[in-house]
Amino acid sequence: MNLQQRINAFVKLGEFLSQFSNEIVEKKESVQFNDLFFDGFKHQLKLAEEHNGWFTKENMAFALNGWVESLTTEQLSKWLSPYNLTIKNPKIVAIIMAGNIPLVGFHDFLSVLISGHKALVKQSSNDKFIIPYLAKYLVYVEPKFKGVIQFTEDKLENFDAVIATGSDNTARYFEYYFKNKPSIIRNNRNSIAVLNGQETLEDMQALSEDIFRYYGLGCRNVSKLYVPKGYNFDLFFQGMYHWHPIIEKAKYANNYDYNKAVYIMSEFDMLENGFLMIKEDSSAVSPIATVFYEYYNHEGELKEKLQQEKASIQCMVSNGFVENEIAFGMTQKPQLWDYADDVDSIEFLLAI
Repeated sequence: MNLQQRINAFVKLGEFLSQFSNEIVEKKESVQFNDLFFDGFKHQLKLAEEHNGWFTKENMAFALNGWVESLTTEQLSKWLSPYNLTIKNPKIVAIIMAGNIPLVGFHDFLSVLISGHKALVKQSSNDKFIIPYLAKYLVYVEPKFKGVIQFTEDKLENFDAVIATGSDNTARYFEYYFKNKPSIIRNNRNSIAVLNGQETLEDMQALSEDIFRYYGLGCRNVSKLYVPKGYNFDLFFQGMYHWHPIIEKAKYANNYDYNKAVYIMSEFDMLENGFLMIKEDSSAVSPIATVFYEYYNHEGELKEKLQQEKASIQCMVSNGFVENEIAFGMTQKPQLWDYADDVDSIEFLLAI
């Protein structure tokens, strides 16, 4: 199977997913093998939502839409054009997936297969329904994928390299357990926003997407703000307001109530608007329904501080602060070449 055949298969997968990339599902007669897979995928999405209360229809549709936009001939070709994808001896690459947001492990799955290797997938129990079904669809549209994709719930065995994503604790375990294998090991990272006080209401409304999408559970969600000394949060809260229906979601509301009670009982100073709390805190990791903030005096000092903390930052949202910043509202819309932890997984896969 050559590269173009692999690209064509994933393009067809993107066309299949386009039927489910809005909250209102729409069947398209032009999609290949729809009679076999359409109703089944609807059922898998229903199972995913029932199994994991954070996987709402809205968030799953958002995740799927991101992949619909990426799985096109143009985008895949643009992503892969810098590489020489001629692998003569395909390896078995184990993929250990996280399960914090829908389809969070799909980029690794795509990278392994599009590069010409074989995938041995161990999923998180929180997100175990969607990708195996998509793998079945891939085999139908490109039969040469048969025998190339394997899922397991058992101990990983008989593999040549590994891409593993987990917490700081599991990452230490992964590093020890896989010390004799070529590996990419990812641990906890968080995303931040640097504000300068010159932002518009539109900027703050866009930032709300970076904060609230997926309930803030992703490493690309903004969990920490850096604001100039004396910053007025009125415009910030105005920008957040249109997300107020989020408090109607039981799991989110439970976390909001619990964390608010903890802060009040501990007599911590915080600001809140009925569905979001902000608290001055030096930590980068904030609980659900909470965003931490920290004041800075000079941009130069802050740049030095953040450079030192670079290994723990996934995304930096700002407007004219640093060269590789991400625009407000764009953290959950990564391109194919926006690699997690800035580690080029295709280069890794070509080198094993």
